[in-house]
Amino acid sequence: MELLGLHHVSLLTAKAERNYQFFTEVLGMRLVKKTVNQDNTSSYHLFYGDAEGNPGTEITFFDIPGLGRTHEGVSSISSTSLRVATTESLCFWQQRFRTFNIKQEEIKKRADRDTLAFEDYEGTKLLLVADNGERGVPAGVPWEKNDIPNEHAILGLGPVTLTVKSALPTTSILTNVLGFQLKGSYPSLKGEFPAIEVYSTGEGGAGAEVHIETRPDLPAEKIGRGGVHHVAFRVPNQEEFQKWVQRVRETRLPNSGEVERYYFKALYFREPNGILFELSTDTPGFSADEPLETMGEKLALPPFLEPKREEIEANLRPLEINK
Repeated sequence: MELLGLHHVSLLTAKAERNYQFFTEVLGMRLVKKTVNQDNTSSYHLFYGDAEGNPGTEITFFDIPGLGRTHEGVSSISSTSLRVATTESLCFWQQRFRTFNIKQEEIKKRADRDTLAFEDYEGTKLLLVADNGERGVPAGVPWEKNDIPNEHAILGLGPVTLTVKSALPTTSILTNVLGFQLKGSYPSLKGEFPAIEVYSTGEGGAGAEVHIETRPDLPAEKIGRGGVHHVAFRVPNQEEFQKWVQRVRETRLPNSGEVERYYFKALYFREPNGILFELSTDTPGFSADEPLETMGEKLALPPFLEPKREEIEANLRPLEINK
């Protein structure tokens, strides 16, 4: 049993229209699924990914209009990163962000990779990470957009950073339960704090890493718009997923048990610092109910919600984002 890497990262937005504009028009990602939050069907759930909606490429957003801003702190997923091919790609994005007046930093080294930190319109902490030929979990398939050359396109998820008051409770779960391995560390960019530890799973590389930042000086995060709700890790198939359900159950950690999301099976639990983890299957994927060519163009509902489509659509605010 081995987790393959990151499956998706889910965040909160207070303005789905602006969110869609940023991730498709500015970042050039594909809207691979427009659906609803299955636990609150009056709220949209938008999935952005590569051209094929492959596992490991999706950043997703729950739409909650009127949501206040995030107050940064510990017990949080404090940064989400997206992969690009090269440092030259980072230079392309630097210039593109200037054109769109996007808040950004200079290119900096993190974990021996060139990175570019930036924020979206809601203050979401994001990072571009250059692969530069590094081996590991394969990248996704570029979604073609006229003003973004394929060689500079976003290719999937890179490392997530977890910010905690004390690292050991979280790293113990990563290593002893989920099978991650400590690969190294790099200095904090925030001051005289402990080095940020790098944990890896599967084939490794940017698409399979979790970075642990220890910040004993911070209060607990108050999540709002731009905040990260949870991170999901890849399980290759449903047979292996059942073994993971059993393993998590044996830890005595409170957990959701198996949850049917139709596009994947899911298991949710909070590690001791309170960060929500999910284990998700690669199968059956987002093309299960839509042709690959037209994914994301219409409101998609899993079969168990389809009989309620009329009621669900009546309770959703209009969202004209595909025109």
